[in-house]
Amino acid sequence: MTFVPPTAEQLGLYLDLPEINGDRADLLLEQAVALCETVVKPLPDRATAVVLSVAGRAYVNPQQVSYETIGPMSVQRPQGSGGLYLTKGDKTALKSLAGRGGAFTVDPTPAAADASPTYPIDDDYGPGLEHEPGWGWV
Repeated sequence: MTFVPPTAEQLGLYLDLPEINGDRADLLLEQAVALCETVVKPLPDRATAVVLSVAGRAYVNPQQVSYETIGPMSVQRPQGSGGLYLTKGDKTALKSLAGRGGAFTVDPTPAAADASPTYPIDDDYGPGLEHEPGWGWV
Protein backbone atom coordinates (compact mmCIF):
# COMPACT_ATOMS: atom_id res chain seq x y z
CA MET A 1 0.00 0.00 0.00
CA THR A 2 1.33 3.46 -0.86
CA PHE A 3 1.56 6.46 1.43
CA VAL A 4 -1.33 8.94 1.16
CA PRO A 5 -0.44 12.38 2.58
CA PRO A 6 -2.81 13.71 5.25
CA THR A 7 -5.17 16.56 4.37
CA ALA A 8 -5.62 20.00 5.91
CA GLU A 9 -8.85 18.77 7.51
CA GLN A 10 -6.97 15.91 9.19
CA LEU A 11 -4.39 18.38 10.51
CA GLY A 12 -7.23 20.48 11.94
CA LEU A 13 -8.66 17.41 13.68
CA TYR A 14 -5.20 16.44 14.95
CA LEU A 15 -4.71 19.92 16.46
CA ASP A 16 -8.34 20.13 17.64
CA LEU A 17 -8.90 23.43 15.82
CA PRO A 18 -12.42 24.39 14.71
CA GLU A 19 -11.01 26.33 11.74
CA ILE A 20 -7.75 25.92 9.89
CA ASN A 21 -6.02 27.93 7.15
CA GLY A 22 -6.18 25.37 4.34
CA ASP A 23 -3.45 26.86 2.13
CA ARG A 24 -1.00 27.16 5.02
CA ALA A 25 -1.85 23.66 6.27
CA ASP A 26 -1.35 22.18 2.78
CA LEU A 27 2.06 23.90 2.48
CA LEU A 28 3.19 22.64 5.89
CA LEU A 29 1.97 19.11 5.17
CA GLU A 30 3.78 19.10 1.82
CA GLN A 31 6.99 20.31 3.50
CA ALA A 32 6.60 17.80 6.35
CA VAL A 33 6.31 14.95 3.83
CA ALA A 34 9.46 16.20 2.04
CA LEU A 35 11.31 16.41 5.37
CA CYS A 36 10.23 12.89 6.37
CA GLU A 37 11.40 11.58 3.01
CA THR A 38 14.95 12.66 3.92
CA VAL A 39 14.91 9.81 6.47
CA VAL A 40 12.86 7.14 4.64
CA LYS A 41 11.87 7.14 0.99
CA PRO A 42 9.27 6.09 0.00
CA LEU A 43 7.31 6.79 3.15
CA PRO A 44 5.52 3.80 4.68
CA ASP A 45 1.72 3.90 4.54
CA ARG A 46 1.42 4.40 8.34
CA ALA A 47 3.75 7.45 8.45
CA THR A 48 0.74 9.80 8.64
CA ALA A 49 1.13 10.24 12.43
CA VAL A 50 4.71 11.47 12.06
CA VAL A 51 3.80 13.82 9.20
CA LEU A 52 0.91 15.27 11.23
CA SER A 53 3.17 15.72 14.25
CA VAL A 54 5.83 17.56 12.23
CA ALA A 55 3.28 19.79 10.46
CA GLY A 56 1.31 20.35 13.69
CA ARG A 57 4.38 21.69 15.53
CA ALA A 58 5.03 24.16 12.75
CA TYR A 59 1.37 25.18 12.47
CA VAL A 60 0.88 26.09 16.13
CA ASN A 61 4.31 27.69 16.69
CA PRO A 62 5.78 28.93 13.38
CA GLN A 63 8.13 31.53 14.94
CA GLN A 64 9.57 29.05 17.49
CA VAL A 65 8.47 31.24 20.40
CA SER A 66 9.68 29.75 23.66
CA TYR A 67 8.36 32.36 26.12
CA GLU A 68 5.42 34.73 25.67
CA THR A 69 3.73 37.20 28.03
CA ILE A 70 0.44 38.95 27.27
CA GLY A 71 -0.86 40.97 30.20
CA PRO A 72 -1.05 38.77 33.26
CA MET A 73 -0.72 35.56 31.21
CA SER A 74 2.62 33.99 30.39
CA VAL A 75 3.39 30.82 28.49
CA GLN A 76 6.70 28.99 28.28
CA ARG A 77 7.16 26.32 25.64
CA PRO A 78 9.93 23.72 25.50
CA GLN A 79 13.07 24.76 23.63
CA GLY A 80 12.79 23.92 19.94
CA SER A 81 9.03 23.42 19.98
CA GLY A 82 8.30 25.35 16.80
CA GLY A 83 9.16 25.40 13.13
CA LEU A 84 9.41 22.50 10.75
CA TYR A 85 11.85 19.86 11.99
CA LEU A 86 12.13 16.17 12.84
CA THR A 87 12.82 15.05 16.40
CA LYS A 88 14.94 12.02 17.17
CA GLY A 89 11.69 10.20 18.04
CA ASP A 90 10.21 11.13 14.65
CA LYS A 91 13.23 9.69 12.84
CA THR A 92 13.12 6.53 14.94
CA ALA A 93 9.39 6.10 14.28
CA LEU A 94 9.86 6.52 10.52
CA LYS A 95 12.66 3.95 10.44
CA SER A 96 10.62 1.55 12.56
CA LEU A 97 7.56 1.93 10.33
CA ALA A 98 9.76 1.19 7.31
CA GLY A 99 11.06 -1.97 8.98
CA ARG A 100 14.50 -0.57 9.76
CA GLY A 101 16.31 0.51 12.87
CA GLY A 102 15.71 -2.51 15.10
CA ALA A 103 18.29 -4.82 16.59
CA PHE A 104 19.12 -7.90 14.57
CA THR A 105 21.77 -10.60 14.26
CA VAL A 106 23.61 -11.66 11.14
CA ASP A 107 25.11 -15.16 11.13
CA PRO A 108 27.98 -15.24 8.59
CA THR A 109 28.34 -19.05 8.83
CA PRO A 110 27.28 -20.79 5.61
CA ALA A 111 24.40 -23.26 5.93
CA ALA A 112 26.60 -26.10 4.63
CA ALA A 113 29.41 -25.43 7.14
CA ASP A 114 31.08 -28.49 8.68
CA ALA A 115 32.42 -28.56 12.24
CA SER A 116 35.45 -30.71 11.34
CA PRO A 117 38.86 -29.00 11.41
CA THR A 118 40.15 -27.60 8.13
CA TYR A 119 43.79 -27.44 9.20
CA PRO A 120 46.21 -30.39 8.93
CA ILE A 121 46.03 -32.63 12.00
CA ASP A 122 49.42 -33.44 13.52
CA ASP A 123 49.44 -37.07 14.72
CA ASP A 124 52.64 -36.44 16.68
CA TYR A 125 50.99 -34.00 19.10
CA GLY A 126 48.44 -34.19 21.92
CA PRO A 127 46.85 -37.16 23.71
CA GLY A 128 48.67 -40.43 23.19
CA LEU A 129 51.97 -38.82 24.05
CA GLU A 130 53.36 -38.38 27.53
CA HIS A 131 52.47 -35.11 29.24
CA GLU A 132 55.03 -33.55 31.53
CA PRO A 133 53.79 -30.72 33.77
CA GLY A 134 55.53 -27.53 32.80
CA TRP A 135 56.83 -29.00 29.55
CA GLY A 136 53.62 -30.08 27.78
CA TRP A 137 53.35 -33.11 25.49
CA VAL A 138 56.63 -34.93 24.91
